[in-house]
Amino acid sequence: MRHFDHIDAARRKHLFYRHPRPFGRHDDPAVLAVALGATLYCPATRPGLAADIGRAARRGVMSMVVCLEDAIGDDEVGTGEANLVAQLRTLRERGGDVPLLFVRVRDPRQIADLVARLGDAAELVTGFVLPKFTATGGGAFLDALEDAAARSGRRLLAMPVIESPEAVYAETRAEMLYDVARLLAKHRSRILAVRLGATDMSAAYGLRRPPDLTIYDIGPVAGVICDVVNILGRADGTGYVVTGPVWEYFSQGERMFKPQLRQSPFDRQRAAPLRQRLITSDLDGLIREVHLDKANGLTGKTVIHPSHVAAVHALSVVTHEEYCDAADILGVTGGGAMASSYANKMNEAKPHRAWAQRLMLRARVFGVAAEGVTFVELLEAADIR
Repeated sequence: MRHFDHIDAARRKHLFYRHPRPFGRHDDPAVLAVALGATLYCPATRPGLAADIGRAARRGVMSMVVCLEDAIGDDEVGTGEANLVAQLRTLRERGGDVPLLFVRVRDPRQIADLVARLGDAAELVTGFVLPKFTATGGGAFLDALEDAAARSGRRLLAMPVIESPEAVYAETRAEMLYDVARLLAKHRSRILAVRLGATDMSAAYGLRRPPDLTIYDIGPVAGVICDVVNILGRADGTGYVVTGPVWEYFSQGERMFKPQLRQSPFDRQRAAPLRQRLITSDLDGLIREVHLDKANGLTGKTVIHPSHVAAVHALSVVTHEEYCDAADILGVTGGGAMASSYANKMNEAKPHRAWAQRLMLRARVFGVAAEGVTFVELLEAADIR
């Protein structure tokens, strides 16, 4: 699979200075963690799940989570499990492109049970999402994953979700996150990425983010994200990819604030209808939040509607200017500072090196935009309906 393959080849040639490189579910987890992009969640009870997954792949979705936890009712777990097994078996029989698939479970015992019931269709499952993850309860999930992988002979990866009250409340947060870091270190080869459950974090305070604001405007939750990145997202070799929290809006409500997208970049590309569509669907808020995710060290994002995917992926493409900066920084040995190729900033070889290395990994899977190509052009091309 490869990002932006759903775009016409001639248009891709215009858009990219360096094209995205292919990847597969058996690649290095460090590559897959960045390649996740916009991870689309869907309930396991959907009757047309196999068709939904195929349709999502054709729209450029590269990772999906089939949810047996909060997305379905407590009385639907058995139905959801049976439907998931049947639909993935159907999907395997049909063949064709399939995104990286993960299953979000409620209980550690579900992991081995589902892998066994799936049989050969388990080859479609890249891993499991582990909810309400703490050092106390997380060990059972990771042990169950290790056991299922050993019994099935398949590589199964984990994405723990930080969202429990212990991770949110100030008096327990730091100790809990340090304990999680020690637990994850014991299972490092299995940990694909750490996800953030912003909805549950907000629930701890009786809050819900409105579409006019980003999660970084919600002070109590923003503080949790900061601490998670500080402890679990370090660039010193001990950290993990931390993914952006869910954007949960996909249609317009009453707006309190002005749109957050400047008009001139869209006018230059004669893309005013695209801007209006983004605003109507509240996606201008999503775009701003993705910018802030990246600035705060997060990679990719959880989404709940296919219309969100193109925006997240277009913003994940490395700009030509960023690529030139990173290449210059990585090309220097022994430190020092230099003016950027675009002559608009100072690049320092030592302090900017970790940033440059991370950016080059993103460039590998999302590509580098051609000189002068903007986010607007990328989004317009990727937004296939």
